[in-house]
Formats: sequence, C-alpha cells, structure tokens
Amino acid sequence: MSAPRRPQRPAFYALAPGGWRDLVTLLHPPYTAWHLSYVALGAAAAPHLHGVRLGAAVAAFGLAVGIAAHALDELRGHPLQTRLRDRTLVGLASVGLGGAIAIGALGAATVSLLLTPLVVLGAWLALAYNLELVGGRFHTDAWFALGWGAFPAFTGFFVNALTITPAGLLVTAGCCLLSVAQRRLSTPVRELRRRTASVHGELTLHDGEARELTAARLAEPLEGALRAIWPALVLLAVGAVAVRLG
Repeated sequence: MSAPRRPQRPAFYALAPGGWRDLVTLLHPPYTAWHLSYVALGAAAAPHLHGVRLGAAVAAFGLAVGIAAHALDELRGHPLQTRLRDRTLVGLASVGLGGAIAIGALGAATVSLLLTPLVVLGAWLALAYNLELVGGRFHTDAWFALGWGAFPAFTGFFVNALTITPAGLLVTAGCCLLSVAQRRLSTPVRELRRRTASVHGELTLHDGEARELTAARLAEPLEGALRAIWPALVLLAVGAVAVRLG
C-alpha cells in the first residue's frame, strides 16, 4: 500500500481558494475558537461572572484575533494561499481591530477605566506580532504564548473580576502553556505543508517492518492532536461558563 503523500492544502482547515471560502479559511476557525475559549475559561475563574462582559470580551477578541490578526498575517506573503487582495485584507484588519478597540473603549467607559491598559495592549499585540514590527522581535513563540494564550485568559478574567487573584493567575498560566503546546504542534505542521518539497527515509520497526517517511505521515499525529484539542477546549470553556451561569 502506498504511503500518504505531502498534504496539498496550507492548513488542515483551509478550503479551496476563491470567493467566500477564502474568508472562512482566513478566520482559521479551529484556532480562533481555541483562543476564544481562553477568554471564557478566564471569565469562569472570576469571583463573579457577568454574561454581558464575557460576551463583549469574546466579540472583541473575535474581531481582533479572528479577523484583524489573521488578515494582517495573510498580508505578509499569503501563507494560506487565499486570493484576497491586499487592500481587502487591510480593510478587514482595520474593521476588525477598530471594532475590537471600540468595544474595549466602551467597556472602559461603562465598566472601569482599569480596562484601558488591556485595550491598548491588545491593539499593540495584534500589530506588533502580525506585522513583525521591530525586526520581528515580538513574532516569537514566547510572544505567541503570552499574546494569544495568557492575554485572552487574563482579559476574560479581569473584565469580570476587576482585580487579580491566584485563581485568575493560574488559569492565565495554564492557557499560556496550552498555547506553547499549540505552537510546538503547529509549527512543524506548517513547515511540512507549506515549505517542504519532499521527505526521504523510512522508519524500521523492531520486527523488521519498514515504513516510508512522507510529509503527510509526519504531519498526521501532530494535526491529529490539534484536531482533538481545539473542540475539547471549546467544550471545556462552554461547560465552565455554563456551571458559573447555571
């Protein structure tokens, strides 16, 4: 039986290029849901969970991460191979980030001015990471874990608690480490899908069986983990919020 060949799509969730499919692919649906789950998990750790504040935080991160950050990332070389024009991507990024800032500003005005630093930091992270500002110093695995893992969880917690507690810090740290794990899985997969022309070699088992190594075979267990983790996090987040609101 022939071994699996190199994956053809730039991501396991990427649709065929063109039309509305490009917009779906641009959203990175599994990863957007993954990071929005951090917001909900952070909120669930707060002493008091306010449904409206959680909804606003999820909407803001959906705009900032799901749309703006991903549009800016696609602007740099079209790694997802979409046919979206640069001006369209700039427009999506502007609307997404502008909407997120507007929600944050409204929260700062109506809930607490303590939210203002989070609004500023969130906007800065979206631009610094995805545009690789300052020579790409903020486009690293560590900043990914802090910006897309710790920050959403802490924000979800703080907008509800308006204070810092051990529980909030623990959830923040946990989400940060989950983003480290995500990066450890997704980085080699991206390299296999987007940059690898061929793979040579074989895996020999103790019983003598030889298995050809291919990019698809190497990517399969990594993507299998990613495919399992993102819905698991969504279910955990929904369950945690349901318990708090129930």
